[in-house]
Amino acid sequence: MSYHNPYTPPRKSATFDDYTLAEIRRAAATGIYDIRGAGTKRKVPHFDDLLFLGASISRYPLEGYREKCDTSVVLGTRYAKKPIQLKIPITIAGMSFGALSGPAKEALGRGATISGTSTTTGDGGMTDEERGHSQTLVYQYLPSRYGMNPKDLRRADAIEVVVGQGAKPGGGGMLLGQKISDRVANMRNLPKGIDQRSACRHPDWTGPDDLEIKILEIREITDWEKPIYVKVGGARPYYDTALAVKAGADVVVLDGMQGGTAATQDVFIEHVGMPILACIRPAVQALQDLGMHRKVQLVVSGGIRSGADVAKALALGADAVAIGTAALVAIGDNDPRWEEEYQKLGTTAGAYDDWHEGKDPAGITTQDPELAARLDPVAAGRRLANYLKVMTLEAQTIARACGKNHLHNLEPEDLCALTMEAAAMAQIPLAGTNWYPGKGGF
Repeated sequence: MSYHNPYTPPRKSATFDDYTLAEIRRAAATGIYDIRGAGTKRKVPHFDDLLFLGASISRYPLEGYREKCDTSVVLGTRYAKKPIQLKIPITIAGMSFGALSGPAKEALGRGATISGTSTTTGDGGMTDEERGHSQTLVYQYLPSRYGMNPKDLRRADAIEVVVGQGAKPGGGGMLLGQKISDRVANMRNLPKGIDQRSACRHPDWTGPDDLEIKILEIREITDWEKPIYVKVGGARPYYDTALAVKAGADVVVLDGMQGGTAATQDVFIEHVGMPILACIRPAVQALQDLGMHRKVQLVVSGGIRSGADVAKALALGADAVAIGTAALVAIGDNDPRWEEEYQKLGTTAGAYDDWHEGKDPAGITTQDPELAARLDPVAAGRRLANYLKVMTLEAQTIARACGKNHLHNLEPEDLCALTMEAAAMAQIPLAGTNWYPGKGGF
């Protein structure tokens, strides 16, 4: 005979929580896996778990805005005849025309240009609007080769060979048929309205030796002018960084699992890859072991949201960061002004991630001309520029408080960790100690 204690509320399982139960029922009813955009939603150790140690007596701070704190960065100094010179170390990550609307791509270019930084094409090729409004444009060279041609390689300011990204290292992308408009189909040489799945690996090379040949081929096509980036998802950052350097990369782009995607399997987003906090120090160590730190630049991405995040990434050894999801929010993505329409789609502004469906009320992750027309690229570009300005000022404020006259002078010694996990991943001492897990001693 069972007895229910009226004083004890029913207890739900931590393993089989409401979301998990709903997913099991959905899978049982449909027989298909869930597809969505954006990045991981699980909580993982992140930059919030680190704090800066500002100057007091033992360190000498810089005075407010009267003493200079430089933010400039040069990318591609190893081999390129024309390295990329940026005013700020915050770049716009690759997001394709197809995944994003034309006005959204234009807005990203406008905002980046106002701020003196670069934007990136993404899969699917280069649009004239994007090239026209981006003072500095990085052209992504992906496994799909969609839209790839030697003319656009030469029109770009840098080339980014994409091996993988943080949301799905080892996996290809998706662009469902409802977003394959006439223009997208023409640019990608695809039939209109048919689902497109990008390859998970390049068709003409299988390892670092082949990658070296491919990089040399691209250098010849572009007359050795353009910096060549290699982008990898955060999985084995030490070896991937070392092999990218061996293959001849000028810049390594390292993307953690908080980085977004236009669309892939939810199980990929949540269960493959590593947090960017766990990726930076091994990548920096690889560069240091090869004598290439600061000679081959490191750009990191995946959940960068504020100037504090920027400063922490640079203190851990990165040269610059890239933002994607945050840039979309800045230009109007998931804006509560469209809450009523998000509700009609069965979601809410802060949780909307069905980017693959092409029904974005904000007009950003869509190819519907009526929805896309809602986004004013000029005004959205100004919003992005304002956001980048604030991030830069925040990073400068922190650097000055640590006594640094350049953001690149921030260092691990300026940080402490709040949790054991963050201390171990970032190899930063736990607050109040000089120890982190794996260091030995206490």
